[in-house]
Amino acid sequence: MKYSMEALGKSLLLYAVTDRQWLKGCSLESQIELALQGGCTMIQLREKSLSEDEFTAEARSVAQLCHRYNVPLIINDNVSIAKAIDADGVHVGQGDMSPTEVRRILGADKIVGVSARTIEQAVLAEQQGASYLGVGAVFGTTTKGDAKPINLEMLRSICESVSIPVVAIGGIASDNILQLSKTGISGVAVVSGIFAASDIISASRHLRQLAEKVVGL
Repeated sequence: MKYSMEALGKSLLLYAVTDRQWLKGCSLESQIELALQGGCTMIQLREKSLSEDEFTAEARSVAQLCHRYNVPLIINDNVSIAKAIDADGVHVGQGDMSPTEVRRILGADKIVGVSARTIEQAVLAEQQGASYLGVGAVFGTTTKGDAKPINLEMLRSICESVSIPVVAIGGIASDNILQLSKTGISGVAVVSGIFAASDIISASRHLRQLAEKVVGL
């Protein structure tokens, strides 16, 4: 499915990024479904420890789940798995495959997200075919040890430097999300603020309401 810029921007409103460290005896798929029930508008499946076969099987199952809720599934880093299961897209970092190469493999209709921390990285990613940018860590993070915080002025400058949507990521929670108002972002990517919550549905629902305020909906 081809996503228009407007449709993609709406899908980025509350972007849940998975993390296995808070499963608490539940399956990841069941947690993702709770996030979807709470109103998450995009899911990124991020796995660092599964084998390729395990990741592929999980991704195929999660893709079916997401599509039941009409929500796009993005695969973190692994372009071959995204292609194998026909995911909606992939997200790559600065040290990963270029957006140009990702598009060559996945095709023109897929969503290609790229992490960016500077205006130069942002502009280059757009030129190379990125669909959206992930910018952070805006409030620091406990889920990626190498993610240094960036200030909100830089976030605003990156949003102004590109025409594609920007999603903020990094330590975003209900008590700080409103600080992202008037930065120009299309949405927020949240990890622990959703998946570490004792009630994932309620946490997602509350974050979605706040995200709508941030982007002016």
